[in-house]
Amino acid sequence: MVEQAKWRAMQTVDLAAVSSLGDLVHVNYPEDAGVFAERLRLYPAGCFLLEGEAGSAIGYAVTHPWHFKKPPELNSMLGALPEPASSYYIHDIALLPAGRGSGAASRLVAAIIAHARETGAPNISLIAVNGSIPFWARHGFEVDADPALDAKLKSYDDDARFMVRPSRT
Repeated sequence: MVEQAKWRAMQTVDLAAVSSLGDLVHVNYPEDAGVFAERLRLYPAGCFLLEGEAGSAIGYAVTHPWHFKKPPELNSMLGALPEPASSYYIHDIALLPAGRGSGAASRLVAAIIAHARETGAPNISLIAVNGSIPFWARHGFEVDADPALDAKLKSYDDDARFMVRPSRT
């Protein structure tokens, strides 16, 4: 467990580490480095790096305003953010084993919820993968089983689920 792990704003210099972490944590959900670079450029307020001992990168998060029930496809560029947005979207939270169990992800989710509330987003949405549904449920997210999303979810895998929670509760 890494008690001293700290979240900080992601910077351009972190993008190589973020891409490497993504490759390690999300083996079945590969994304090009350009996806992370674009998200950081479009919405730096929603991009974070988790630093462990000696400043090593052990996790990251990418979030941004988006369209409700229209999650971006895996490994796709956005082009621009919608104005107004109808949801605050959690694109990815990824932690190496060294960062898991430290409470770091839960601390960040609480901060993301507060930020989404401040932006005026009515809800927060995501696609849960890697058996993460119980984690997200602990933070108030519920599976939204909308058949209109089935094809997009299958592009991740059969277990991917669209989840949502109100930004205010």
